[in-house]
Amino acid sequence: MSTTRPYSPGDHGPESGDVPAAGGRQVRTLSLAGASGIVPLARDFSREALHAWGWLPAPTAESRAAAEDVLLVVSELVTNACLHAEGPDSLTVSLDNKVLRIEVTDHGAGQPEPRTPHRAGRPGGHGMFIVQRLCLDWGVVRTPGVVGKTVWAELGTPA
Repeated sequence: MSTTRPYSPGDHGPESGDVPAAGGRQVRTLSLAGASGIVPLARDFSREALHAWGWLPAPTAESRAAAEDVLLVVSELVTNACLHAEGPDSLTVSLDNKVLRIEVTDHGAGQPEPRTPHRAGRPGGHGMFIVQRLCLDWGVVRTPGVVGKTVWAELGTPA
């Protein structure tokens, strides 16, 4: 898993808007700046996107698990932004034929990384370990001259 590469192979950067993007890619963005109840809000927004894209209601146990993985990764990335980066500014979820991408933008200067060594029996510090285990890839995008970052993670679509 990558924490240095800004985009995964074949991706040329984030798209904007709540409409189909080039190549049939679906993109939805939610502003979180100043919102309250951010984690449940982000999960509900992501769940609505999964419904719109046909992931929910899930027809199989594998599809249901894939949708739950997406919601868990959203929760972890948004929670990390709340705890370590002064709160998230936005959440973007996008879907193409094979990959669902989650992006959380914040004003934090820190660099997310899985805690090493991972201590399974201890509370806290599991967020990026969970993201690393569930996702195909993840990373951080920083724009020169701009405060903050975008943490992204990608999951495969159910078969």
